[in-house]
Amino acid sequence: MTTARTPVLVRIAAVEARLFLREPAAVFFAVVLPVALLLTLGATIPGFRDADPSLGGQRFVDAPFTAMMVLLSVVTLALSALPAVLVAYRERGVLRRLSTTPVRPGALLAAQLLINVGVAVVATALTLGLGHVFLGVPPPRSPWAFAGVFVLGSTAMLAIGLLLAAVAPNSKVVQGAGAALMFPLLFLAGMWLPRPLMPEVLRRISDFTPTGAFGQALTDALGGEGPQPVHLAVLAGWALAAGLAAARLFRWQ
Repeated sequence: MTTARTPVLVRIAAVEARLFLREPAAVFFAVVLPVALLLTLGATIPGFRDADPSLGGQRFVDAPFTAMMVLLSVVTLALSALPAVLVAYRERGVLRRLSTTPVRPGALLAAQLLINVGVAVVATALTLGLGHVFLGVPPPRSPWAFAGVFVLGSTAMLAIGLLLAAVAPNSKVVQGAGAALMFPLLFLAGMWLPRPLMPEVLRRISDFTPTGAFGQALTDALGGEGPQPVHLAVLAGWALAAGLAAARLFRWQ
């Protein structure tokens, strides 16, 4: 329970968390769907649970597929949930009214980022935990590398979500633009065609997309390999470029 002495950011975050939980679609697509896909497809498609020599004896469900489900949760939050809420607040004048009170709009923005990061952490913990219990998915073999990649990749994706919210004029546009970005980026990450099966030129393009670099770095960290420097550099570049552009272009009203 929050009190008058509770920091403003914490109080706003608590309110925003309750509002998020009242949106069943957001909870379903960001948390329930990735876990359900992992458990359902992992349990019913035999090839997912067979040792694959091309993966060093690992099963497809152990690292590549689990990494895609973690990625799906973060991308859904960054390109759909976050920008939709911020643009809706701007349309309704919430940010403008906040600017006239001691609570600055920046506090609401920070609270939204905290909520989305928190939801991504919960979804990832459920994905890894339930995958381990029901499918025998091993914990990340490089836990610190996995944590670092998760933070860097989530930062890059949320920065792109903020940029989307900054330039979208209204809710309809931001929803359409988010979907238009999400599906090609998920494809380039290997969601439907695993990266090892992509043509060489397509895999090179994927390396320089935020989702391609994020997905491969998560897969490497889950499988016990260190993430490749090029993928970390790509994620850092996207985080910096999108973050700076969002800060420059974001409109409170």
